[in-house]
Amino acid sequence: MSWQAYTDNLLATGKVDKAVIYSRAGDAVWATSSLTLQPTEIAEIAKGFDDPSGLQANGLHVQGQKFMMLRADDRSIYGRHDAEGVICVRTKQTIVIAHYPPTVQAGEATKIVEQLADYLISVQY
Repeated sequence: MSWQAYTDNLLATGKVDKAVIYSRAGDAVWATSSLTLQPTEIAEIAKGFDDPSGLQANGLHVQGQKFMMLRADDRSIYGRHDAEGVICVRTKQTIVIAHYPPTVQAGEATKIVEQLADYLISVQY
């Protein structure tokens, strides 16, 4: 399976409307489905896994939109703007970022993205 298939499968669930997979350092896009981040946006997210203080103070930004940070630890970062949100999960070699629309409950989207991350970790990615 290609990396692109992972992002396409996230969209196919209907719980996510945009997704991207970056290298763990955030310096290379491995696959994308309608989601592109500016270099500063992915850099702040990648840094936020190790030091969330910047995200706590300033929120996180995805495609120019500011999201209030709801949770940040060394594995997952969740952000919300009105009724939509983003889920960022870091695995051994990747950062998976997904956006969910206002019509989807946060928990439904989170479950799908976290399950993909669990699978990638289980196969050493």
